[in-house]
Amino acid sequence: MVWIWAAFIGFVLLMLALDLGVFHRKAHVVTVKEALAWSAVWVALGLAFAVFVYYGYENRLLGLGSVIDAVDGTTNDGLAAAGKYLTGYVVEKSLSVDNIFVIAMVFGFFAVPALYQHRVLFWGILGALLLRGVMIAVGAKLIAEFHWVLYLFAVFLIVTAIKMLFLETEQSDPNKNIVVRLTRRLFPVTGRFHGEHFFVRAGRPASYESEIPGAPAMPDEVVDKARPGTLLLTPLALALIMVETTDLIFAVDSIPAIFAITSDPFLVFTSNVFAILGLRSLYFALAGMVKKFRYLKVSLAMVLMVVGFKMLLAEWLKLALGKYFNLYLLTVVFAILAVGIAGSLLADRWSRSRADA
Repeated sequence: MVWIWAAFIGFVLLMLALDLGVFHRKAHVVTVKEALAWSAVWVALGLAFAVFVYYGYENRLLGLGSVIDAVDGTTNDGLAAAGKYLTGYVVEKSLSVDNIFVIAMVFGFFAVPALYQHRVLFWGILGALLLRGVMIAVGAKLIAEFHWVLYLFAVFLIVTAIKMLFLETEQSDPNKNIVVRLTRRLFPVTGRFHGEHFFVRAGRPASYESEIPGAPAMPDEVVDKARPGTLLLTPLALALIMVETTDLIFAVDSIPAIFAITSDPFLVFTSNVFAILGLRSLYFALAGMVKKFRYLKVSLAMVLMVVGFKMLLAEWLKLALGKYFNLYLLTVVFAILAVGIAGSLLADRWSRSRADA
């Protein structure tokens, strides 16, 4: 089992190295066309991995499928494992789309140049992978030791869904975020962008602004007062900190959601990883269209509610629908998301037609 984990983590590191070291070695503005192409690549990889999951669990490759899944009390064969992986992938992917709204707000507030947004997202997502790996390991251990934790996760998901449906989400000022405030208190922060650098030494010529199209030339009292050689954080670093904080908040929702589908750590981790790996390209593809998806939050709330009730009623559903009831869950999740997206696009088209009339 150790070898399969090592091989998967090695594959992920290789893809990340190719991404930043080869395909995006030079900073550039990611176009919608490029983002859509990369989104297609990551989605294709995520779906192709389902084939490996099927054959790996069907043939018990390197110990896959040898442990009882605490969610439904069965051992996963190829079809069950592939169904749970795909359901988890779709749920995590759809929840990550909601993250795009917040990331767009963060980039807008800090006026992060489009030239360097990819760099922030790359390191932000690398941190997110490490963070979720830890959270998944802890969650799997808790479920293995205390099965009733699953019911706590279920209630948490249902409450979260109700809050998403009925509570207004305010766009808060990132400067009021406790993590950003603490960072500013502990470290000196420059008001200027310095190229793609997250850190800069005081006294270093600030000629990098001319390299950033549209970057604001803000006064920099911090640099003026700091002693030469002092290490300073740049606004790009603050944006990265906010992206990491945002992912931590979203992970609190998404990790219980995937554990509602399966407690198999390999399926949980791999579905999470493939969903997150495509978040960067998905951001650049959808950032300009987030306002069009007005019913997305409603759809995501319904998905969380369905997943939460599925966790509470897993034993009954298995008796009523059979061993592969997770495949029905996948169909329901697809249907909810499709209705939300279609409804958003139709409402947007109707609004524009009324405005033109």
